[in-house]
Formats: sequence, structure tokens, C-alpha cells
Amino acid sequence: MDYTFSRRICGLKPSAIREIFKYAADPTVVSLSAGNPAPDAFPAQALAEISERLMKENPVLALQYGLTEGYLPLRNSLKDYMKNSYGIGRDFDELIVTSGAQQVMDLMTKALVNEGDEVICEAPSFIGSLNTFRSYGAKLVGVPMDDDGMNMEALEEALKSHSKVRFIYTIPTFQNPSGITMSLEKRRRLYELAKEYGVLILEDNPYGELRYRGETIPTIKSMDEDGIVVYAGSFSKVISPGMRVGWFVAPAELSQKMVVCKQGSDVHTNMWSQVLCHEFMTKYDFEGHLQYLRELYSKKAEYTMDLLRENLGGKIKFGEIDGGLFIWCTLPEEVDMPQFCLDAVKNKVCVVPGTAFLADETQVSHDFRINFSTPTDEQLKKGIEILGKMAKTL
Repeated sequence: MDYTFSRRICGLKPSAIREIFKYAADPTVVSLSAGNPAPDAFPAQALAEISERLMKENPVLALQYGLTEGYLPLRNSLKDYMKNSYGIGRDFDELIVTSGAQQVMDLMTKALVNEGDEVICEAPSFIGSLNTFRSYGAKLVGVPMDDDGMNMEALEEALKSHSKVRFIYTIPTFQNPSGITMSLEKRRRLYELAKEYGVLILEDNPYGELRYRGETIPTIKSMDEDGIVVYAGSFSKVISPGMRVGWFVAPAELSQKMVVCKQGSDVHTNMWSQVLCHEFMTKYDFEGHLQYLRELYSKKAEYTMDLLRENLGGKIKFGEIDGGLFIWCTLPEEVDMPQFCLDAVKNKVCVVPGTAFLADETQVSHDFRINFSTPTDEQLKKGIEILGKMAKTL
């Protein structure tokens, strides 16, 4: 049978990261391409205890339908956490639980974007979000990154020259893929520009709790007195990505439309996962767990950067990071980056080519992303030594 697909799906390509995972499945390949938490980062024992207790004492709570807006005790705990930790939440805001932060991107786009509308995003940016925007027929407008975040002059020019911008998408803290953190000055300027040009901001913050050093910078949402910022949070990097629990904080009028969109998508987020997240947040040492993760990833990050300094010999540059899970590497301009990544696979190490993260995939990139949270120290050493041998031939 000949299948006729919708226009919105015909233009989409498989995620480059997911395609690379096919190579990474080979046990002889060192995968520096994933973005998964470290295997020893999961609070497995606590989650097992909560699950056992839940199924013995109140199984119907986990097994029955729930509210689209989310499990109320979890919502209330998250509201307190957002207010106390980030200064987020005004009288006009609502907090809604989602199936991972990825669903926030989907629901906001579904609620706001018509085919041909525009979304401004960082260049580079997270491929999962970019593909979500593309799936609704949005035109992506990429804004280049400086060392301290999105270039504000280029952002203002994009806002001036594009009349159908629905929102600005940003990952201001330990950005995926670049690892860059936006300065406070630029966060304030971003907010001012969004307000001036009458567009919303979608602030994605999956890595905010994973700061290893330096001072925490206020979120953009904490500045929101005008109802123009939607904040996306997630348990994926601090409890479990497999449980698929995230949330957003948004002005009530917008959040109610997103709830209607969610009802047509998955009815509600997995109840079992929501209860586990709530119990772990409120009855276990959640802050102690976050500190454990910071120490774990700090050691892995420093080890990885030491390996990069030792092996790349100045031929491949990389960005120093203060948190998050990724390091952005830059090849000399004369080097063919896609061929380098392909050669790396042939040499049994996977990295993600920078073109995968661009709003305009026809642009040239000299960058690639590596992840240090998933591989063991032995795998990191082996993989980076391979990259180092390749770098010596450049």
C-alpha cells in the first residue's frame, strides 16, 4: 500500500542523536553521544521502597486515572520548591505536571503556533525541541551564541525583521548542547526585548540543579511581572528520565489552553511516577540527593576536561563548564566536521555533530558535542584518547 503522510511529518528527519544511538548500541563503541544520567545517579533503593509501600497501602492511587493538571500533592510541593528555590510563581501563574519537559515544548507549540509562524531559538539548541517546533510547521530563526549566552544584538535584529514570532526558546543555564550559561545582564535584556516586541519566552531549565561551581544566576521566569515567560522543569536529570515527569509554570490563561492540548495527547502524566516523585521530594533527603549528583558530576566533568586538555593538544577547542552534562568541542575551520564524526565512529567512538543542533541545518558547523555523565571513567579515557589520536592528524 502507498502511504500518504501529513505535510507536517514529511519534512521531519529522524533525530541525529537517536540515529547515532544505533552505532552506540555496538558494545565495542564508546558512546560520548548520549545525554543520560550516570547509572549510579538514580535513587533506586528509595524508589523501590516508595513503590512497595504504595502498592501495599494505596495501589488505586497509582493505578487509577488522575487529573490532567497533575497529582495535586506533587503540584503543591513543586509550587513551594519553585517559589523557595527560584523565586518563581506569581498570582497569575499556574503549575501543571507534564510527561517530561519535552511535552512542555509540544503543548506550548500546539497552543500558540500556526503553520508558518516563527520561533526564535539559540543556535545551537536542543534538537528535541527544534524538531517539536518543526513538527507544527514553525519556521525556526536561529540566533548565534556568545560565551555568555544568546547574542542580544542579533536577537533584537531577529525580532525587528520577523513579524510572526510566537515565542523565544532558550536554555539559559548549562545549555544543551553548548554548556553555556547566559549572564544575568543578558537574561534581563532578553526579558526587556520580549516585552518590548510582545513575544513570549519559553525558558527550559533541565540542568539548573546541576551546578558544580560558581554562583546561581536568577531564572528569567523569576523576573516575570508581565506574564510573558513559561518555565519548563524536569525530574529527568535529577531523579529519572524513564519516569517522564516534568512541569511548567505559566500564566493561567495560557496554561489552561495547554491543559486542553494535553487532554488530547495523553490525558494525564503517569500517576505512579508522579506519586514516586512527590514522595521522594517530601519524605526523603531531596536536597542531599541533589548535592550527591553535583559531586558525582563535578568529578566526572573535571576528569573529562583534564582528559581533553591532555589529549587534544590545542587542536580541538572546548568550552569550560560549571555544570550540566555536556561539553562543546570546536574543530579547526579547515576540518570537515561531519567527516571527522564519521571517522570517529569508524574508530569506535561516537560524538554528536554540531549540525544536528542548528535551526538551519544547511549552515556549516565546526563543532561536536560530547557527554560525560553516561560513560564510565574507563570509557571516557578510551574515547577521548581516540579523539586525541585523530586530532594529531588534523
